[in-house]
Amino acid sequence: MSALDGVVLLLGTILTIWLRSESFPLWWIVPMVLGHFFLFCNVFLVWRRLELMWATVLVIVISGHLAVGHTDWLSPVMMQTPVTLIVLWLQLRSPWYHGIFSRRINPRLDDFLANKL
Repeated sequence: MSALDGVVLLLGTILTIWLRSESFPLWWIVPMVLGHFFLFCNVFLVWRRLELMWATVLVIVISGHLAVGHTDWLSPVMMQTPVTLIVLWLQLRSPWYHGIFSRRINPRLDDFLANKL
């Protein structure tokens, strides 16, 4: 985790608290996106295309909910969770995986690190 990541997480936390105190109905989007940013970029080192896939589905899910006037957090989070799990599963099954526990998970890690893949 870099200092910039820490600043982004701190500012996101402040923004979330402020939005919630202002009774903004979509306050929950900030911690959801920031939490995934941290997991995808710092813990699991998810490929950019999988991050973009996740983000696209999130926009579609939230847009669909907003189109019918639904601003609560539970339904979108429940719909997005399987997408998150699929993204993580795809990343963890890859021979290029080099995130958390990669020594245990990826038998081809040394090939990846030696640029042999």
